[in-house]
Amino acid sequence: MIRLYNTAARARQELVPINPDRVTMYVCGPTVYGRAHIGNFRPAVVFDVLQRLLRHTYGPDKVIYARNITDIDDKIMDKARAEGVSIDVITERYESLYLEDAATLGVERPDLHPHATTSIPAMVAMIDLLIAKGHAYAAEGHVLFDVASHGDYGSLSRRPLDEMIAGARVEVAPYKKNAADFVLWKPSSKDQAGWPSPWGRGRPGWHIECSAMIAESLGQTIDIHGGGIDLTFPHHENECAQSACAHDGAPLANIWMHNGFLNFGGGEKMSKSLGNVLSVGELVEAGWTGDELRLGLLSAQYRQPLTWDQALLTQVRSRLGKWLRKLGDVPKGVRPPPPAAVVEALSDDLNTPAALAAIAGIEQDREALLGALAFLGLPSLGPERSRHASDARNADPDAARIDALVAERVAARKARNWAESDRLRDALVAEGVLLEDRPGGTNWRRT
Repeated sequence: MIRLYNTAARARQELVPINPDRVTMYVCGPTVYGRAHIGNFRPAVVFDVLQRLLRHTYGPDKVIYARNITDIDDKIMDKARAEGVSIDVITERYESLYLEDAATLGVERPDLHPHATTSIPAMVAMIDLLIAKGHAYAAEGHVLFDVASHGDYGSLSRRPLDEMIAGARVEVAPYKKNAADFVLWKPSSKDQAGWPSPWGRGRPGWHIECSAMIAESLGQTIDIHGGGIDLTFPHHENECAQSACAHDGAPLANIWMHNGFLNFGGGEKMSKSLGNVLSVGELVEAGWTGDELRLGLLSAQYRQPLTWDQALLTQVRSRLGKWLRKLGDVPKGVRPPPPAAVVEALSDDLNTPAALAAIAGIEQDREALLGALAFLGLPSLGPERSRHASDARNADPDAARIDALVAERVAARKARNWAESDRLRDALVAEGVLLEDRPGGTNWRRT
């Protein structure tokens, strides 16, 4: 039994999947306008451990894990304008760095990597539906969600609306009915990235992106939605509201999980806006290994704040060094199963400190130690082939034809022929083919 702390319920609850043969999890991924810092990777590592636990419990092929890429944002456009390049240049650069740093930390690639720019039709369709149901309205080229139309607004963050408005940066605009109404669609000028819509050329608001990508890739209601605690309000609150209103009250997720902040030694939150950030690359250049950084991120229970300083990393290096010396040279290949005590600890709301304590108790058993550390995802102990390395695609009789269609879609995207790109994508989806647009190209797999 896996028990997880549900932010919406303020309690630990047993995970009861909607369908045990298709356990679904979505985690908010990066906005790719700059290099992610080590604090940005806490959710990536935490939920990577969770997806490993889910696959161990339900089966490796019975979990669908999606982590999005936000590749349209005002900060991205500002960066592109400053460099005199298209937004694709910026987003592909920083997505590539993100994936490189994630690999350094032993983070497995999610099953799905939905990108905001390739899900615009799904966003437009959801916005149109919200208008039709009376939960959104168009005004001066914008479309806004009518917060007053949703009686449960605030149920996730559990704060009065006035307090939520006071604690958030609420955009004041004359076309709003209420101060708390948030943007679903906004107009783009000629020099800004934009897409056609019933309300004019424009781009989506941040919150609608995740709701639409979840519905498109995983379904109306998913088992687990994760992210950093700073996303609880307004991002996840707004996701909850617009998804429930679009889907006749169906909840977006049954369990909401949020990890705590990563703080510097003085207690200051690590943040790009504060300029006090360290990237994975900088930490590796300073002599720390991916194993040490990952174990450092897992050293505290995920919901608690974690102080990131030299003392933490030194302690991790000492503990990990002892374990790795006991293992000696470990050949690539299949790893032993994780010890029951480690699985039990992680099944209790991802209690990684308890899991590490359990490892200390079995460290004299080399096979158990190897199984435990590999299960925690230490990159140096990963198997020779990941769970993504499959020959199923090569055995697909339609592989050559699908490859050709994917190549056509890539060419259409490069030519900015979005209508043709969307048509090809929809045709492939109708055949049960899922696409992953990545900096190195587009991958596909069967559902």
